[in-house]
Amino acid sequence: MRVSVQSDDFDITNEINNLRINRTDLGAIATFTGLVRDIHDNKNIKKMTLEHFPIMALKELNKIGVMAKDRWPIEELTIIHRYGELFPGDQIVLVITTSLHREAAFKAAEFIMDMLKTDAPFWKKEELEDGSRWVMSNKDDNDKKDRWK
Repeated sequence: MRVSVQSDDFDITNEINNLRINRTDLGAIATFTGLVRDIHDNKNIKKMTLEHFPIMALKELNKIGVMAKDRWPIEELTIIHRYGELFPGDQIVLVITTSLHREAAFKAAEFIMDMLKTDAPFWKKEELEDGSRWVMSNKDDNDKKDRWK
């Protein structure tokens, strides 16, 4: 399991290739890449700043990865979450799960993202044309998390 909290961008192809080295038994690789949008709630976003507590963030991402591996037969997984100043089109998060079969890979990746949206200790501030605002998890995010109970 690879978990990283980093300011640098990531290369999805390299990350996938790292999980496939010497693995011919894998039947599925599921990925999710989260991006910074240029519009949120009908407001133009100029940039987003993600703040975090490093040890706490890494610990929570590891916990979420372990939970996914405990629930599904995941062979390998990668979770990368960026922090710092990001701009529309930039990559924020990457989740890769590998399994012998597609269902486990898909479900584990979806589970990880649902947990990240609500439990990962990152604070997002959007810079808009007319000021700034903090982005909070919403009811939809919490409902998606709750379905896994």
